[in-house]
Amino acid sequence: MSTDTESFRIGVDIGGTFTDVVMLDPATGRLANEKVLTTPDDPAEGVLNGVARILEAHSATPEAVQTIIHGTTLVANALIERKGVRTALVTTKGFRDVLEIGRELRYSIYDLFIDMPVPLVPRDLRFEIDERMTAGGQVLRAPEPDSVRRLAADLRAADVEAVAIVFLHSFRNDANERLVKEILAEELPDMTICTSFEVMPQIGEYERTSTAVANAFVQPIFRGYVQRLVQELGRRGLPDDLYLMLADGGTVRHETAVQYPIRLVQSGPAGGAQAASVFGRLAAEQNLLCFDMGGTTAKACLIHDGEPLKTDSFEVARVFRFAKGSGLPLQVPVIDMIEIGAGGGSIAQVDKLGLVQVGPESASSKPGPACYGLGGARPTVTDADLVLGYLDAASFLGGDMALDKQAAEAAIRRDLAEPLGLSVVDAAWGIYETVNESMAQAATIHALESGRKVQDFVLIAIGGAGPVHATNLARRMGVRRVICPLGAGVASAFGFLASPTSFEFVRAAIEPLAALDPGRIETMVAELEREGLGLVKSAGVSPETAVTSVSVLMRYSGQGYQVEVSVPRAVLTAGDKDEIGRLFDARYRALFGRTERMAAEIMSWRVVVAGPKPVLEPQAALREGTALTGERPVFFGETGGFVDTPVYDRYRVRPGERIHGPAVFEERESTIIVPPDAAAEADPHGNLIIDLEA
Repeated sequence: MSTDTESFRIGVDIGGTFTDVVMLDPATGRLANEKVLTTPDDPAEGVLNGVARILEAHSATPEAVQTIIHGTTLVANALIERKGVRTALVTTKGFRDVLEIGRELRYSIYDLFIDMPVPLVPRDLRFEIDERMTAGGQVLRAPEPDSVRRLAADLRAADVEAVAIVFLHSFRNDANERLVKEILAEELPDMTICTSFEVMPQIGEYERTSTAVANAFVQPIFRGYVQRLVQELGRRGLPDDLYLMLADGGTVRHETAVQYPIRLVQSGPAGGAQAASVFGRLAAEQNLLCFDMGGTTAKACLIHDGEPLKTDSFEVARVFRFAKGSGLPLQVPVIDMIEIGAGGGSIAQVDKLGLVQVGPESASSKPGPACYGLGGARPTVTDADLVLGYLDAASFLGGDMALDKQAAEAAIRRDLAEPLGLSVVDAAWGIYETVNESMAQAATIHALESGRKVQDFVLIAIGGAGPVHATNLARRMGVRRVICPLGAGVASAFGFLASPTSFEFVRAAIEPLAALDPGRIETMVAELEREGLGLVKSAGVSPETAVTSVSVLMRYSGQGYQVEVSVPRAVLTAGDKDEIGRLFDARYRALFGRTERMAAEIMSWRVVVAGPKPVLEPQAALREGTALTGERPVFFGETGGFVDTPVYDRYRVRPGERIHGPAVFEERESTIIVPPDAAAEADPHGNLIIDLEA
């Protein structure tokens, strides 16, 4: 890799098990990558270790690095593990219990002893202010300044580090929230203060409160982490102008990210979706099911017409991992994805019914799967993959990390095979089948909920464990084609480099379409555009190259959900309400196959200001020599047992070379399993295209 220009871009993704590092030389398109174990006690240590390691491996100097883009699970983990700061809530008089009342919905209707998520703020730290805003946004009662100063004394006495301010109807008018924030900031200059209007001004009192509280809960921790990382990068001669990946697929400078840490709650998987878009474009595929299976979880998202689908609702810290409604709701722009199963480190056990259960508990990186030899003793998906021959003990991570097959067999024998009266191989196959079946069902349902059939998509497998399970998963769903990109195990980190600098603004504007004042909306959009241009300019993007997109969330009057409709700027400028209505009807029909005979109404507007999307053309670093390196026994259930299977060095497979299954393709970060009656062919960009109907 050349080091004669200071142009390297580095992406770093902290996962539950590994921290992935990718380095790109834009001049040549060459990619380099590294994996190091995540350091849960100090995530920054893993980042710094990974960056230092990749620079050393490729004889690159810190001064040769132009940009570092980072994605992290720190925000999500802080919420899941309740490791944020002591946080208070200040809300409208009479509404202190919104966090516990929620929507009064039960995610398990017939469970009389249902466990609901515990609020991040206990009741004794929820304070009320005598203020009121009307539903139309008029100030009915302004907060009395002296009462706010008394509140400041109470907050000081309660020894809280952060406070969220959430008032009724403040998404219409934030005047009361701003007033209280100004006074508290004067009285408590060291306090972290978040207002709901700044975090996410949308309708939905419970969701808005939950989001603002979560942002305040994690902000001091996230700010401290970022500040330390930035200082350490600068001390080592690396760029200290750090960029961070947002959950909606955009990137921002670290100064912006620390204001809205809740927007990073899904940053790693968002990078994976962005990478899948790039790999799909290179493979001439626009409609993809991105399957991302790492060490801790597996996720899926749909990519339609080359872009990941997005949403503004998300749940974190679920009481029951796959039970929708059992977590803390967040109103943040995110790529629409679903957690569909376990990861490589997910622990397998026999449940109360005598059935194989995989996850949700994970071995993580410490102590890790039994085969890691780091102290883990319970069987995991990775242990099963090793026993079945999908992984090779000597070539894991390119041989940098040897696996202990005997330890994997012992763990499966003790916890599953003997209790169930099975052989170790059959028990391992049970783990593999269980996790794949649950993922196939969840991905299929996710597609249907988006108004699409999963069979119409091509599956693209990323994550370290994704290519190991991809073909089995695809066949269960009726998907006929699978794409395994080169470097799938570090795809999320690569996706950071493929993401534009962007920021999304949301403003509530609830009104019938017929009553829309286009001039007022155009003024609002222009104001948000100016603010967005300032943010992207501060990130080094020329305002002349930035693009503003506008969309509106609409529904038929009386409905409880809305759909997003893209609105061309010319339509908005012209004030063409009829055209907006036609666009809404067309979008609704595309999703649900029909339209309704009801008036349409607007819920909120979205404005996204984005810089140019990097156009990446990664080049496959192929090696000379024969791709076939040997063979090993691999278990295929459809054949009834182990099959002596050819093993190929992924880096020596020439473009256009067609290889019939069964076959195993090994690369440093992952292993690809091609079953019998399938065939694989590499394209010029290093993608391995697997045809399951060969």
